Amino acid sequence: MKQQASEALDSVIQLPSKSPVLATGFTSGAESEDHFIKRDGIEFAGTHLILDLWDAKHLDELDTMEKALRQAVTVSGATLLHIHLHHFTSGGGISGVAVLAESHISVHTWPERDFAAFDIFMCGDAKPEMSIPVLKQHFFPGRMEVTDQLRGIVRK
Repeated sequence: MKQQASEALDSVIQLPSKSPVLATGFTSGAESEDHFIKRDGIEFAGTHLILDLWDAKHLDELDTMEKALRQAVTVSGATLLHIHLHHFTSGGGISGVAVLAESHISVHTWPERDFAAFDIFMCGDAKPEMSIPVLKQHFFPGRMEVTDQLRGIVRK
């Protein structure tokens, strides 16, 4: 699914409600809580969002990036384990990752092109779509493209 910012600047991707399921372990056959979810009759590991922010601001500011990632994790209901950010030369952009118990948020910025690429993958009850308004609030994109994909779909 792809959305242009002009279509959805003030909206969040509307995903159907999630309900956790108990899935059978692959190795032992025993019941184990693996945080797969079931939505609209589909059982899967999690939701993967790819965000391209164009005409964005503050893309070389480490403090802004860290604050944005921390807030994105919090509003998504995820559990932050670690943030690692690398700042290239002044004005040269940032690459980094917020490692989550539910997976990750990664980022790479090109301030010279006013472009940022975010990769947000969360499993379980986390709601990665809730991070979109946070990223817009911190980086003010003029245009945003969002693609979402279900990962780990269980085929029966």
